[in-house]
Amino acid sequence: MAAKTVEKPQTKTVQKTERPPLYKVILLNDDYTPREFVVLVLRAVFRMNESHAYQVMMTAHQRGACVIAVYARDVAETKAKEATELGKSKGYPLFFTTEPEQ
Repeated sequence: MAAKTVEKPQTKTVQKTERPPLYKVILLNDDYTPREFVVLVLRAVFRMNESHAYQVMMTAHQRGACVIAVYARDVAETKAKEATELGKSKGYPLFFTTEPEQ
């Protein structure tokens, strides 16, 4: 009599990689930073063209705040900090913040 061999099915472990949570970068309006400077910062840090940067600046001016872009958390925080620091370096209260995207 031949011995029976039991075969076990091979199981594959599939790694399910979750996308990192996204964060919004938000420009907050203030009454002191010149509009031209805000446009300059948006172009430099967020790589916007002139007309898009102007639209974003005007939206923040009219509504008090404007979502600029959405990134992974570390990128969003780095860009917000860099943009805020550019304002501070010129003595302006320009401020960018981040918050989780829902």
